[in-house]
Amino acid sequence: MMGEGPQPRAVGPRVAAIVPAAGRGERLGGGTPKALRALGGRPMLVRSVEALRRSESVTQIVVAAPPTLVEVVAQLLGPDVRVIAGGAERVDSVRRALGAVDDDVSVVLVHDAARPLIPPALVDAVAAAVIAGHPAVIPVLGLGDTVKEVGPDGRVIRTPPRDGLRAVQTPQGFRRDVLAAAYALQDVPVTDDAGLVEALGVPVTTVPGAQEAFKVTRPLDLVLAEALLVRPSASDARAGADACGSNAGMDARRSG
Repeated sequence: MMGEGPQPRAVGPRVAAIVPAAGRGERLGGGTPKALRALGGRPMLVRSVEALRRSESVTQIVVAAPPTLVEVVAQLLGPDVRVIAGGAERVDSVRRALGAVDDDVSVVLVHDAARPLIPPALVDAVAAAVIAGHPAVIPVLGLGDTVKEVGPDGRVIRTPPRDGLRAVQTPQGFRRDVLAAAYALQDVPVTDDAGLVEALGVPVTTVPGAQEAFKVTRPLDLVLAEALLVRPSASDARAGADACGSNAGMDARRSG
């Protein structure tokens, strides 16, 4: 393991954030692991970790990096982030990272490295909902497009009512024991952490997501993210100041 996470805050349950970042991200292209692709001159992973640092709730960050790049990623992120070797699949990386979380952490968030523009306030909203008593919490957005269920022959099977459908984002938050039980399951075909929890029969609660928390998966997503970064706004100004003081903020929580 590389790096040690921050120490507990004075009051309240400890919250850890896991960032699986070992994937290749072939749809994005470029020949570089997706999490390390530059966005505004800085790797997406660095931006995602900085957003977690700026949250009020997160006291430990664990990143699962490509096994051959653990040292490189550790140097990029600094000593306050614990960096471990990820697995072949996302599920393997999260399982390994969960094992690296401090023993006294009771709430665990899992965040995609490819969502670098996540607002820290959304991180805190998810954590707060878990702390309030919900065993699993996910941020969601309503859908703007009509969705069709299509068969293998390309024909439309049905059009599900859009009112009941939501697009899911990260971070997804869980009671630690719930997430650990979910990751003890084997061979459950899911596309997110909440899907594993659903397989346990545990209820999953939603909170409002954020438009800027979209996932950078394809080249066009990268163009949009770059455009949002250069858009003048108060949040951009705060982000620049917070980036300079992010390590100091984590230090303050360690000593608080």
